[in-house]
Amino acid sequence: MSEVSAFAAIDLGASSGRVILGRVSAHKIEYQEVHRFSNGPIGRGESLKWDAKALKSNVFEGLAKLADVELTSIGVDSWAVDFALVDSNGEVLRHPFHYRNNRNLRGVSAVQSKISPSNLYARNGLQFLPFNTIYQLAIDQEEQFALLENADKALLIPDLFNFWLSGVQRSERTNASTTGLLNPLSLEWDQELISQLGIQPRLLAPVVAEGSHLGLITKEVQEMTNLSAKTKVVTVGSHDTASAFVAVPSKSANSVFISSGTWSLIGVELEKPILTAEAFEANFTNECGVDGRTRFLKNVTGLWLAQESIREWRKNGKKYELKNL
Repeated sequence: MSEVSAFAAIDLGASSGRVILGRVSAHKIEYQEVHRFSNGPIGRGESLKWDAKALKSNVFEGLAKLADVELTSIGVDSWAVDFALVDSNGEVLRHPFHYRNNRNLRGVSAVQSKISPSNLYARNGLQFLPFNTIYQLAIDQEEQFALLENADKALLIPDLFNFWLSGVQRSERTNASTTGLLNPLSLEWDQELISQLGIQPRLLAPVVAEGSHLGLITKEVQEMTNLSAKTKVVTVGSHDTASAFVAVPSKSANSVFISSGTWSLIGVELEKPILTAEAFEANFTNECGVDGRTRFLKNVTGLWLAQESIREWRKNGKKYELKNL
C-alpha cells in the first residue's frame, strides 16, 4: 500500500444510497461522502419493486465525481435477500422485486410444501422471514418460469453492481448466506436443498469470499465515469450488516452488536453457527460475517415505519425529518 491509498465504497440502503471516498494510510482512515441519493420502492402490493436503472444511474454519477482520484478499488454493499434476473447479455429482465412484496407469502407456502420449517433451519440456519431469497425464487419458479428460462443468473444487489462494474458474476458469501440456500458450515450452495426445491442451480453464481479480486472495471465503466482503467473491483462484506459488524471497534468476545437502519439487527459474532432446535424455536438467524465468522442475531423492526411515514408526509408537502419525531 502506498503512503495514502484511495478507495470507493458504494453503500446501498433500503432508503438511500451513498458513494463514499475513503483514504487509508498507516496512521488513519478518512472518508468523505461524495454523492448521496434517495432509494425506495416503486409500485404497491404485488408490484412493489426496486428501480434498478435509477440505482445504477446514481451510483455511476457518484463514481464519476471521483474521476480525478487514483482509486485502488471499488467495493459494494447493500441490503440483503433481493436479486435481479439478468440474461446472457447481462441485461436486467425486470426490476428486482422488493422484499416487502406481498407475493412472498406464496413462496413460503411453496417451500413449506417441500420441507418443514425445522428441517429447513437445520439446513440453512436462517430466522424465518417471509422475504428470504429462497421464498422469492420459489414463487418465481412457480409463477414466472418462462422468465427464469430466459435468465442466466439471479444476482443479489451487490453482486449485480459488481457485475456491472467488472463484468464478472459471483455471489459474495455474506450476502449469499441470507438467501436460505447456502450451507452455513461449508459456506457453499446447498445443492441438495436447491434440487429438493426445484430451483435451477445455474441461476446461482459461484460463491466467493469477501476480499476477492473480481477484476478491473470494464471499458464501459471507464467511459461512463472517466475512472482509471487500473481501478479494481473487490468484494467486501456485501451484506451491509456484515460490514457494520466488522467495523465495530470491539475486541471483547462477549460484545452484543446493534446495527440500526431500516431494520435493526441485534446479536453477537461467533466462530460457528448455532443450528439447534432451541435456536430455531427462538427464531435466531445465522448469517456469514467477515473472516468466516457467524453473525448470530435477530432482525427486529427498525426505522422503516418512521421512514415510510416521512415519505408519505413529504408527498403531502410536510417536511418532517427523523430529528423532528
